[in-house]
Amino acid sequence: MYPEIVPIHRKESLREDGMLFVRTDGILETMVKAPLIIAGLMIVALTMPLQTSFSSTRMLDLTLYSDGSAHISSQLEVDPLDPDYEVSLFGSSIDNFVVVGENGFLLSSEIIDDKAMIDTFGSSSISIDYDIHDLISKEGRVWTFTLDSPTDYSLLMPSNSIIVGMDALPSNMDLINDQTKLDLSSGLSEINYIFGSTQPPTIQPPTTISEQPNNDINTIILVGASVAAAISGVTIMIKRKQTKSSSIIQTEIISESQIKTDNTDVENIFNFRPDMREDDKEIIKFISVNGGEALESDLRKKFLQPRTTMWRAVKRLERQGVIEISKKELQNLVKLKKDLEDEE
Repeated sequence: MYPEIVPIHRKESLREDGMLFVRTDGILETMVKAPLIIAGLMIVALTMPLQTSFSSTRMLDLTLYSDGSAHISSQLEVDPLDPDYEVSLFGSSIDNFVVVGENGFLLSSEIIDDKAMIDTFGSSSISIDYDIHDLISKEGRVWTFTLDSPTDYSLLMPSNSIIVGMDALPSNMDLINDQTKLDLSSGLSEINYIFGSTQPPTIQPPTTISEQPNNDINTIILVGASVAAAISGVTIMIKRKQTKSSSIIQTEIISESQIKTDNTDVENIFNFRPDMREDDKEIIKFISVNGGEALESDLRKKFLQPRTTMWRAVKRLERQGVIEISKKELQNLVKLKKDLEDEE
């Protein structure tokens, strides 16, 4: 009279006495596995924010130079428990690679193609600076900067450069010391620019001396008397100092010869490296005037540069083969090389 309801997802058996039995095979195993699966999903959900918090970029700044090179400066948050950290570079033509830990110590690193393996030594924040030659190309007068950045960054254009085209809209644009600074978003950016012509120097018209009135005879007489008195005084002084003139002349000759020697050394270095940057030339000139050697600390004081910036400049000149670095009382002593050899 009443129909019998049979669930389709269960296996059941009906005994002759009319009692219904349901199979329970696998229920115990399912009850044990379910909490383990849920716990595993919770662990994955908790560890994902921790993994993404490490190795995050806190700052990325780029500076373009007129010779087609670019300087990259970045700050990264890394895992202090990981002794080695691998960072991807923006190209393989890398120069002056410097890594500094959060305590200001230089960290050792090894560059392989476009990767760098860094020994963090427990630092949770590291600063990376290097020069690169893979981001800028030139066709005719037009220079093209191209970068596919994983994060937002700032870009400082070269001096005297004019932007003629770009495919990315900057979020901000400033003018700093006649240089354009752009704030760009992550992703692929391409900027075309040229260098403007320098303004020719203005030529001042020659000054003309107005003619004195013919009737100003008294003024002429006074001026002539003053000139005559001055000539007499100079003649007397020359006679009195005649004995000292020979030694003074010899000293001047020695000074002039020393200056000529210093200028010759500097000119040889500039001829040896014609593509040297202007700021590096100023460092070479200062070392030459200082007797051919100078402490790195003196260079920092002279050019008001931080330690990492001056260290990069000194290492760059050492790579070019124009200076040599030695230790003097726990300080770096920079000397001009006499025998210039091409080390590239």
